[in-house]
Amino acid sequence: MYQDIIKGWVKHLDFMILDVVSLETAFFVSYFIRNKSLENGFSEHYQNMIWTIILLSIMAAFFLSSYRGIIQRGYMKEIKQTLSHCGFISLGLIVWMFVFKESSSYSRIIVAAMYPASVFITLAARLLWKRVIRIRIRSRKKMRKVLIISTEGRIEDAIEGLLQPYRNYQLSACALYDTSDKVGTEINYVPVVADKDHMIEYIQENIVDEVFIDLPGYEKEAERLMGIFVSMGLVAHINLARFTPNVENKMINQFAGFMVLSSGIKFASSQQLFFKRLIDIFGAVVGLLATGIVFIIFAPIIKKQSPGPVFFSQERVGRNGRRFKIYKFRTMYPDAEDRKKELMVQNKMNGFMFKMDNDPRIIPIGHFLRKSSIDEFPQFWNVLKGERSIIETTKKNLCFARIVPA
Repeated sequence: MYQDIIKGWVKHLDFMILDVVSLETAFFVSYFIRNKSLENGFSEHYQNMIWTIILLSIMAAFFLSSYRGIIQRGYMKEIKQTLSHCGFISLGLIVWMFVFKESSSYSRIIVAAMYPASVFITLAARLLWKRVIRIRIRSRKKMRKVLIISTEGRIEDAIEGLLQPYRNYQLSACALYDTSDKVGTEINYVPVVADKDHMIEYIQENIVDEVFIDLPGYEKEAERLMGIFVSMGLVAHINLARFTPNVENKMINQFAGFMVLSSGIKFASSQQLFFKRLIDIFGAVVGLLATGIVFIIFAPIIKKQSPGPVFFSQERVGRNGRRFKIYKFRTMYPDAEDRKKELMVQNKMNGFMFKMDNDPRIIPIGHFLRKSSIDEFPQFWNVLKGERSIIETTKKNLCFARIVPA
């Protein structure tokens, strides 16, 4: 699992601060509605609520990805995200009050009024600030002028991808490499100024600072054009995502100073990895408590039927060749490995695996422990250490499948 460490919500720190101010304003409005005055200030309980709102707003930004694509999204999406964000805050406050058993110290009117007030104020503030950002972007006079070179089938996606919220460049024009029919028209408000035969001429006669090349299927031509533009003193960009193997889960990023194409079975965000590890830790703690109970019940039986250690450990090869020790309740006699040679003629498996019916090396209680998978319980310790991960549970047993590095 490959971790994408780019945290998009940090990029929108302005919106995070704006939301906190909006939520606190909603709290003050709700408090004023209930008490008709702010002259006497806030009690200690309500002062704590002010700080809790800030913490919950940061948590909402992290867990709900509240600011992903915030500049581009429309009114309906913004309303849904605002309802979700403010709902998280309101629910968090209720949980906080009950956890600390202080719900009786707060007015229900304030808590109830805060949700609609926070939705209205936060939504209005977000929409207003997005409008300010767009006006500010349009008013920049010294933005770099970018010419887009693409194909008729790709040009709309290329323009949409380049419409970044805080860009310091202007999409001044585009050229279509595979057709000349649309020269003189506009695509998403960007004028089509040339085809492949007139691109150089246009650049020579107009102001162009940078060129963005998005030509899937024309790899050699894209490299040739880049060389020409660089020799003309321009900065040229090639969309690498269009020049990659046909594999899933690919990502362009930096690795030790190099621009690379990364591909893996699964790309995971920091939020996903956080939740996955949190589930593993919680499951491991619960599992180890159950292991303790199982130990009390079965350890004396194991000892009585076969003197020796209660636990069995064995080295396993995990993810990408990492070695670690797994732990189980011992289900065999201590001399099981020595007796294995005598029983090889009854082996039902090929290769390094060994399996036989009614294996005499298994102690009496061992058959039950294996059939019920109770012998696997000590592996919760491996989960807690991060060597293994809980994948799924069934009615009969708990399956440990994915191996993660320590």
